[in-house]
Amino acid sequence: MVGPDYQRPKVSVSPSFGEGADPRLSAESTNYRDWWKAFNDPVLDRLIARAYRDNLTLQQAGVRVLQARAQLGIQVGEFFPQSQQLTGSVQYNRTSDRAANAAFFSGGGGIEFWQSTIGAQASWELDFWGRIRRGIQSADASLLATLADYDNTLVTLTADVANNYIALRTAEERIRIAQENIEIQQQTLQIVEARFKYGTVTQLDLEQARTVLLNTQATLPTLETQRRQARDALAVLLGLAPNDLGDLLDGPSAIPVSPPQVIVGIPADLLRRRPDIRSAELQAVAQSAQIGVAKADLLPAFSLIGQLVLLSTDLGTFRLSDMFRWGSRQVQIGPSVQWNILNYGQITNNVRVQDANFQQLLLAYQRSVLSAQQDVEDNLSAFFRSQDRADLLAKSVTASRSAVDLAVLQYREGVTDFTTVLTTQQTLLTQQDTLAITLGNISTGLVGVYRALGGGWEIREGEDIVPAEIKAEMRQRTNWGRLLAPAAYNLPASREPQSRPRLPDW
Repeated sequence: MVGPDYQRPKVSVSPSFGEGADPRLSAESTNYRDWWKAFNDPVLDRLIARAYRDNLTLQQAGVRVLQARAQLGIQVGEFFPQSQQLTGSVQYNRTSDRAANAAFFSGGGGIEFWQSTIGAQASWELDFWGRIRRGIQSADASLLATLADYDNTLVTLTADVANNYIALRTAEERIRIAQENIEIQQQTLQIVEARFKYGTVTQLDLEQARTVLLNTQATLPTLETQRRQARDALAVLLGLAPNDLGDLLDGPSAIPVSPPQVIVGIPADLLRRRPDIRSAELQAVAQSAQIGVAKADLLPAFSLIGQLVLLSTDLGTFRLSDMFRWGSRQVQIGPSVQWNILNYGQITNNVRVQDANFQQLLLAYQRSVLSAQQDVEDNLSAFFRSQDRADLLAKSVTASRSAVDLAVLQYREGVTDFTTVLTTQQTLLTQQDTLAITLGNISTGLVGVYRALGGGWEIREGEDIVPAEIKAEMRQRTNWGRLLAPAAYNLPASREPQSRPRLPDW
């Protein structure tokens, strides 16, 4: 076959992830099929299962795989006789009175007759230079790239569900903290009102207490909005109209707790595990074959052409029914050659266009490998640093609670002023709210790590990627033959593109 055979380009891969020997990091090889189970949250498990079943973006990606499989069938069909036609006609004919043949054969009058034909013709371009096989190779790689895109959509979907669920639980926790502090500040306001009633404090203390309480209450609408937005985003990911998700969210409302350690393997594993990297390389494989398709146009195309026609007219003693006599046959058969010798500039530049596209896709593949490693490193850093920050904030919250209790007690006894009480209460609220956000960041950091590692797509292995109800709709509109059978498109991620033709699925 003319054209280059694909060779995987060199990529820059780090020997390991992380900085130094962090005890929370393990380089063991593992499977990330159900990575969300690390949170041990049955509600999250239920949400991801529902999203995998009903998410519309994922279903759209699945149908694109069907489209790519049908496109491969079109390309495989090119390997066989490209043109096969049955023809037939019955025509009334009259020649002009002034036609040359009319003057010669009929003394100046027009000729009237009926003519009937029936026949078959076929042409078959022989794949002498591998142009058709390169096209099949390109379509096969495109099919695998489309399947990798489906897997990447699934990776993104599981991460999006987890992130929105964590955002929802984080908003709920922040609302709980705000309400808890509102209760504390209401109790403090009652103390100030009592002391103001008896003239032991000024109105300044009373107004300051009310201001702090109202400010804390004012945070609730914003947090309620965040909770609603996270819930609506979850509903859409699950293929539902925005709603409160009812039974799907029944369960503990705490922020999902991540394990302290994470297993990341080695960077080289990303080349086979991350579907976006597989897709980038397979797109390059498909484009590499297109160079061969373009180069084949520089060379002569050899074909076999055959035509058999049975023809008869009603002129003279002939009859239309004579068409079925063997003597009425017209036969044309033999080889032919076509060589575009005067537009080599166009063909050569088309080869250059295909080669430039191929080089761009190689660079895109190399860039995707680097970006994937950066993605893992960034999320690992966010995960570990959020853990460190949460440890310090937890101690700060404990100290802030003690400070609030002491400040209120001393204020009751008249030892300290009200400004100290306000300061400690505001600090407690800030520290608790920051801790809740940080705990959410820990969990989203771990989600980011697993997404960057390409985890989650394995759940589709052995499963039908196109829902039965969608396939039923498609069957009603179109004869899909065997293409809707799962085996026709649910291919293993590790399969290499094929260069030899395979029989099409009719």
